[in-house]
Amino acid sequence: GEVEVIVSDVKVLSRTKSLPFAIDDAKIDTEAKEETRLRYRYLDLRRATMQKAIQMRHKAAMAVRTFLDGKGFLEIETPFLIRATPEGARDFVVPSRVHPGDWFALPQSPQMYKQTLMVSGMDRYFQIVRCFRDEDLRADRQPEFTQIDLEMASVSAEDVMQIGEGIVRSIWQKSLNHDIPEIPRITYDEAMARFGVDNPDMRFGMELADVTSHETVVQSDFKPLQDVAMVKAFVVPGAAKGTTRKVLDQWTAFAKTYGLSGLLYGKVQDGKLSGPLSKVSDDTSALLTSLGAGDDDLVLMASGPEPAVNAGLGRLRALVAKEKGMINEDEYKFVWVTDFPLLEYDEDMGRYVAVHHPFTSPLPEHRSWLADKDKLADVRSAAYDLVCNGYEIGGGSVRIHQRELQERMFDLLGLPEEEAKEKFGFLLEALSYGPPPHAGMAFGFDRVAMLLTKAASIRDVIAFPKTATTSDIMSGAPGTIEDAQLAELFVRSTAPVKQAAEA
Repeated sequence: GEVEVIVSDVKVLSRTKSLPFAIDDAKIDTEAKEETRLRYRYLDLRRATMQKAIQMRHKAAMAVRTFLDGKGFLEIETPFLIRATPEGARDFVVPSRVHPGDWFALPQSPQMYKQTLMVSGMDRYFQIVRCFRDEDLRADRQPEFTQIDLEMASVSAEDVMQIGEGIVRSIWQKSLNHDIPEIPRITYDEAMARFGVDNPDMRFGMELADVTSHETVVQSDFKPLQDVAMVKAFVVPGAAKGTTRKVLDQWTAFAKTYGLSGLLYGKVQDGKLSGPLSKVSDDTSALLTSLGAGDDDLVLMASGPEPAVNAGLGRLRALVAKEKGMINEDEYKFVWVTDFPLLEYDEDMGRYVAVHHPFTSPLPEHRSWLADKDKLADVRSAAYDLVCNGYEIGGGSVRIHQRELQERMFDLLGLPEEEAKEKFGFLLEALSYGPPPHAGMAFGFDRVAMLLTKAASIRDVIAFPKTATTSDIMSGAPGTIEDAQLAELFVRSTAPVKQAAEA
């Protein structure tokens, strides 16, 4: 009432139809399905929550550019139309009209180009760049996504990690006025031992304990613990009384999706275990002591192949913490994970594959092991991932900068010399002209924005995202192309003809 407006003339600038849903954050979950919101994304973006998410994303991008510019980095664009390469996820491909029968691919990352820039004397490169992967989606994946990409010449892994920490500190400070404390570091082997996964959520405890060699387990005649590669367990504090059989069955079903045959559990009361774990031994006191379990606690245990035990219990740990309200949702906990395996053996393919990518350098002290096939699985790489609240938000490595070592790496991956030259020829050639040692990393910018805004999905921090079926229902993409246009590209569709929708 302090200001009164007296209207002398009214001009209608635009009119609207009835809205398909209320533009109201309080009603959006009950009155509009996500499909409807995405169909009318231009209306959904009017909501205060979406406005704040896009503004937060902008602040984060500006923080990155300001920080890296202050550190002497140059923002350099790299091509979107590149040559298809093996390894990694499936490429999106684009037919060439000018070169009949040849195809471009959209980049999954600018990896080879940024390494080539290091040969070019561009010692500090970065860009906030769109990348593309043709893969099945989940809450934190999109077929087209944005990453903060950077590379540095004549540096060590430590130098890159310091820049990486500077980036996240700048983003969190400029976007949330939040100061990030010192970030701890653990090796990949330590992460797997303590948490079962290489992207651990550090906001809560419940670390895994390897009890494979514990005397109680070794001497047990309980069949699930006999002749198995690994036995691990973790304790859920105070959860004995509040965890029903129905919940335990749900957790068991969840653990089985990671290759476990089942989940063993026991509630602690009066120093003894009940449930399936009561069959381990008549006296489990020593086992409970080693686990740090007391009365009213719940013990969850799994046995079987090492990958299944780690994955099953590691993912279950996060699920239990969420369901039991053990996570402070306002907290951000970062951790570096380092020294990943360089290679892992793929049983289906019958050969080794790169854990990160084929340009990752082994640790200097492990380089000679590449000549010993019995040591290949033990070779560790100069790679590092930055994890926040259980999400890998960034990762990188020291790169291979010697051509001979790069050719050896291709050979270990089962890539014939001629095929390596065909796919990666320009990079191999560049490595013949005195490249400096170099290293870099990339951040998943969409994941960072998702964490900053506490969004449930990265779709909520992207202006025009794709659905879970990789479609844009607002614009109708993907769509069909007329035969005449396909003919210009020397392409013919073999897909079944779509039936016209009935009027």
